[in-house]
Amino acid sequence: MASLKFLGRILVAWFAAWCMLLVVFGMFDWHHGDLPWFVTLAWFIGLLVALGRGVTHLYRVRSIAGRVDAETLSNRQRRRVEVPYGADEAFDIVDSVIRDLPNVQDISGVRGGLQIRALVRLLPGENPRRRGVPQNATLDRNTRVSATITPSDGSSSVMFVCEPDSSAWMDWFNPDGGASLEHVETLVRAMTQRLADRRNRERADVRQTAMEKELTAAQLGLLQAQVEPHFLYNTLASAQELVRTDPARADRMLGHLIDYLRRSLPRTDGSLSTLGQELERSTAWLEIMKLRMGDRLTVHTEVADELAALPMPSMMLQTLVENAIKHGLEPKPGGGGVWIRGRVEGGVLSLTVADDGMGFRSEGSGTGIGLKNLRERLRLTYGATAAFVIGNNFPNGVAATITLPAKGVSDHA
Repeated sequence: MASLKFLGRILVAWFAAWCMLLVVFGMFDWHHGDLPWFVTLAWFIGLLVALGRGVTHLYRVRSIAGRVDAETLSNRQRRRVEVPYGADEAFDIVDSVIRDLPNVQDISGVRGGLQIRALVRLLPGENPRRRGVPQNATLDRNTRVSATITPSDGSSSVMFVCEPDSSAWMDWFNPDGGASLEHVETLVRAMTQRLADRRNRERADVRQTAMEKELTAAQLGLLQAQVEPHFLYNTLASAQELVRTDPARADRMLGHLIDYLRRSLPRTDGSLSTLGQELERSTAWLEIMKLRMGDRLTVHTEVADELAALPMPSMMLQTLVENAIKHGLEPKPGGGGVWIRGRVEGGVLSLTVADDGMGFRSEGSGTGIGLKNLRERLRLTYGATAAFVIGNNFPNGVAATITLPAKGVSDHA
């Protein structure tokens, strides 16, 4: 029924044009109101061509949409696609989809207005609806494509409009052969595919991130569960020697070792530690090193008590302190000092460990695995809101700084 109505509309339009011609010729009394034979012939040929194109239009619409009704038969097609992204991301996706259309030209996008326009031109000598038949500039029309993005809360709505590049009254006489339907369906399919690919990538990234977090947590648990063998051996050997020469000092060393081991137990719930807990762990370790190194090591701590409750990943401060001692002060004749400074400014915690030791050296400065692990854990835990910087300390040594988000704490110098 829809097909017959469509072809009937074409017949009505052409017969209306015939009547208009009769009226015009009658007004001017040309040939006594009769139409010249060549005008009648041209009208008849135009009607046959229009009916032929109408049949072609019906065939292509059924091939593309699988149905023939008033919506699919229209020369001017509209489709709405919901996009689960903000307006800027939606604009980029729509722009790339439109640019991938065959023979698309004259693309103009207004990011501020969230609108993209383009023209799909039929190339000279080509007609996608009639292979092998030259393009007729009068009958074959280009297709205008426009996309309007409407933002919402965290999502967007995209309205695609495809229509012939001619006045609407031409639709009654000259069907577009399903070109607008084909283009709008192509845009919808491409958008659906792009969104599906993007969601798949996001899910893969989430799975990868989860695996990386689990691996990092497992590595951290292993690091926490394993106390460095030579550190244990050296500490116990030093304590054994002090038992004979200085029992009180040996007792302090063993007390600090027990305190360090107790605070180094892995966190089974995977939660963050606090700055206070990490400072206590590092202080216990530094006390052992002070008993071993004697006057060669001095420790300076500048962290306000109000910052003790700030959450932070465990073992990070310990990693920086160990690097300062092992690679900066132990190799240095005469030793030196370690400074631990913490402050909050603008809602950001800055935690610095500095030393006046040997500084960066070409050899004997370790593998860098600890710092690489630290950077990766910061990225996985905080993303772009955390950072780690390490550089030369003036006039000697190295300074390493971790910056983390610090919510609910007033600024401290």
